[in-house]
Amino acid sequence: MSEPPEDFDPGSRKEREVAAEAAGDRSDFLSLMAHTYRGELGRTTSWRTRIDRTTNWAVVVTASLLTWTFSNEARPHYVLLIGLVMLSVFLGIETRRYRMFDIWRSRVRLLEENVFANALDPEGVKQSNWRKLLSNDLRKPRIKTPAVEAMSRRLRRVYAPLFSVLVAAWIVRLTVFTPSGSGVVATASIGAIHGAFVLALVGCFYLVVLTLTLRRRPRQAKGEIQSADGADEWK
Repeated sequence: MSEPPEDFDPGSRKEREVAAEAAGDRSDFLSLMAHTYRGELGRTTSWRTRIDRTTNWAVVVTASLLTWTFSNEARPHYVLLIGLVMLSVFLGIETRRYRMFDIWRSRVRLLEENVFANALDPEGVKQSNWRKLLSNDLRKPRIKTPAVEAMSRRLRRVYAPLFSVLVAAWIVRLTVFTPSGSGVVATASIGAIHGAFVLALVGCFYLVVLTLTLRRRPRQAKGEIQSADGADEWK
C-alpha cells in the first residue's frame, strides 16, 4: 500500500471535501452511486440471511416439539407451552434483525427510485431532495420501522401460523389424551399451577398474538410492495 504524501492533512478543508469535488463531476458521481448501491445491497442481503436463519430455527423447533410430544401419550403437555416461549424469543430476535435490515433496505430503495428509475424515466422523479435525504441518513443512521410494526409483519409472515399450530396441538393434547376421570382443566395443570390459570394465560397470550397479527395501521416503512401509492416522504 502506498504511503500518503508528506503534505497530506486529513483535517484540512481540501481533503475533507474531496468527495464533494467528485460529486461535482457527473461520471464520478454516478460511479460513486454505483459503489454505494452495491455496498448497501450487500448489507441488505447479509441481514436478510440473518432473518431467514432465525425463521429456520423457529420452524425446526416447532416441528421437533410436535414430533416429540405426540410420539408417546406419556409426554407432558407443557412442553408445547415451552415451545411458545421459545418462539417468542425467536420473534423478539427477528424483530430486532428486521428493523436493522430495514435501514439498509430503505437506502437501496431510495437509490433505485431516484437514480436508476430516473435514468430510465426522468419524468417520474419521486424525491427531488433525495441526495440530502441519503446524506443525512448516512451521517446519522436511524431505525425507520417501529418495533410494533416490525413484530406485526413478522407475525403475519411467519410466526402467527407457528403459534397457531402449537396452540392447536396443545388443545388436542389436552382433549384427546385426557386421562380417564380427569377434565381438561385438571389436565392443563402444571405442578401447583391450577389448570384454569394456565388456560387463561395461554388464551390471553394467543389473543395478543392475533391482535398484533391483524393490526392494520399506516405503514411507516417506505418502499415495500404493500405500501400505499403516492407516498411522498421517504422513510
